[in-house]
Amino acid sequence: MSKNLLHVENVTMQFGGVVAVNNLTLDVCEGEIVSLIGPNGAVKTTAFNVVTGVYEPTNGLVSFDGKTIIESFPRGKMKKAYAGENRGMYTHRIVRTPDKITKLGIARTFQNIRLFKSMTVFENVLVAMHMRKKSNLFTATFMLNYKEERAMRAEVEHLLSEVGLLDVRDELATSLPYGMQRRLEIARALATKPTLLLLDEPAAGMNPQETDELTAFIRYIRDKFGVTIFMIEHHMNLVMDISDRIYVIDFGKLIAHGTPEEIQNNEVVIKAYLGGSDDV
Repeated sequence: MSKNLLHVENVTMQFGGVVAVNNLTLDVCEGEIVSLIGPNGAVKTTAFNVVTGVYEPTNGLVSFDGKTIIESFPRGKMKKAYAGENRGMYTHRIVRTPDKITKLGIARTFQNIRLFKSMTVFENVLVAMHMRKKSNLFTATFMLNYKEERAMRAEVEHLLSEVGLLDVRDELATSLPYGMQRRLEIARALATKPTLLLLDEPAAGMNPQETDELTAFIRYIRDKFGVTIFMIEHHMNLVMDISDRIYVIDFGKLIAHGTPEEIQNNEVVIKAYLGGSDDV
């Protein structure tokens, strides 16, 4: 039995009077590819933003590798306005910023590609690798960090070779075809040496051939780099082909969880995708 790597517990994200994520609980085990799906507007990215520290949840807890990394409860004006579940269940406030969460071993890509436009392929990956550098202002000023920098550059070369981007290492990131830009964004995330990789709609905007190549690539990086994958995706062929387990949310609330076969035959899921149901 694989150990539980990511645990999201009773997470509620409320903006003013709007409950965006409502009491979401899910788990991702080591070595899995787990997908989070749902109709447009199901606030899947909001859930990712909570896990990666972009948003502090209004209520709930997130733990990674057995350690609590985020915990929150309604405070201030939200004490009275809170409309979610499990009020009073959490009493501690633990907040880590995205950079601290990345250092713990969680990396992500974004729904809209966010490469550094003025940098080359090589530089985009090197910047991410610098997140783990040990040098400081003093060593950098007196050029005492050259060994570490040289080692990082060698690592970037190796990583680009592993993901099939070495031959375009000196090209501007934005000059690459769309599918290769997606691959570069994933490579940049891998440069932080994550244990858990979150992919936010990696197949968005891809043609069928690019999607097939991406499917094989995601399997490859899971096996090659030993990372666990947690993915948001609308491309159902990709999701059903690659996922070990699937969570389905609608209007911010979990409506189903299971294997691809179980989700395909779940009537609540089918109704949600066809326009909603009384069950949701």
